[in-house]
Amino acid sequence: MSSTFLDTVLGTQTSQASVACRSMKAIGTTATIAVTTGVRADEGLALLAEDLRAIDEACSRFRTDSELRQVEQRSMGRPVPISPLLFDALEVACVVAVKTAGIVDPTIGSALIELGYDRDFDEIETAEQGPGYRAQPAPGWWRISLDPEARTVAVPAGVRIDLGATAKALVADRSAHRIASALDCGVLVNLGGDIAVAGRCPEGGWSIGISADRNVPIGAVDQVVTIFGGGLATSGTTARSWIRNGRTVHHIVEPWTGDAAPEVWSLVSTTAPSCVEANAWSTAAIVWGHDAVGNLSALDVPARLINAQGEVVRVADWPFDSVGGAEIIGDQVCNNSDLSESVRA
Repeated sequence: MSSTFLDTVLGTQTSQASVACRSMKAIGTTATIAVTTGVRADEGLALLAEDLRAIDEACSRFRTDSELRQVEQRSMGRPVPISPLLFDALEVACVVAVKTAGIVDPTIGSALIELGYDRDFDEIETAEQGPGYRAQPAPGWWRISLDPEARTVAVPAGVRIDLGATAKALVADRSAHRIASALDCGVLVNLGGDIAVAGRCPEGGWSIGISADRNVPIGAVDQVVTIFGGGLATSGTTARSWIRNGRTVHHIVEPWTGDAAPEVWSLVSTTAPSCVEANAWSTAAIVWGHDAVGNLSALDVPARLINAQGEVVRVADWPFDSVGGAEIIGDQVCNNSDLSESVRA
């Protein structure tokens, strides 16, 4: 676990000297928390660690002892009782599947395993993989049967669930609000590019750098956006990619084919009232491919998309890149430059 104070971003006009950040490795990514009362940053990190430990124990598909893996083995199509956290995570995943018309489907677990994503991402490059694979179309989110009154779930035999597209965003939203309430301060939670804010934000908002590489220096990010509420998410096809049978594949799957989505867009960033919703649209946009711009426009979702050739397309109220300017996106302000998983306050 490491902790770092981060510098004020690119000439932000307001002083944010009291804001402090802490970071740690968790759930296969870098988790960062920023709080407006700097002396409570360590408390905030401890609370975030609790939430991440709980979501990992409930929802990880890489742990044989996770509740999700145990439920898949025990259910065999029959209802089994589950914890409130796993129930909520499954329910959110199904709601997102409905909202995206099945584009973001939690039953892609077998497809990801066939592609070689069957362990924490850091272990994929060194893992031995079979000589071939067979694409596994998703069975369909509707095969997950949830009973809210009994708090049970029924999962058919052979259906493997992956909550990677929603659980991380869910815990970002929940942790931001829980920590803001517990510490009585403004909070930003960033889980590998899934960002949620809650409580009183700093004067001038939370400034976030955007780029495909989380390790890029803040001065080299594509754009800097400043948000005052809700969530911001980025999905891409380059950061989590690997070689499978001589070709590059990535972790965002077309549910109807079970194969990695075509790389029309290398990076998509969206904003929404919550991190869960922002993540749903950024993930869906990758799968939609050439239809993404029209679909996001019809939904009035502010977004910035970068195609495989590096060309930038902006949707709805997402601002154009500029130097020193600021444009409003709903209740959010963008200080025009682009996306990274770095948070600067």
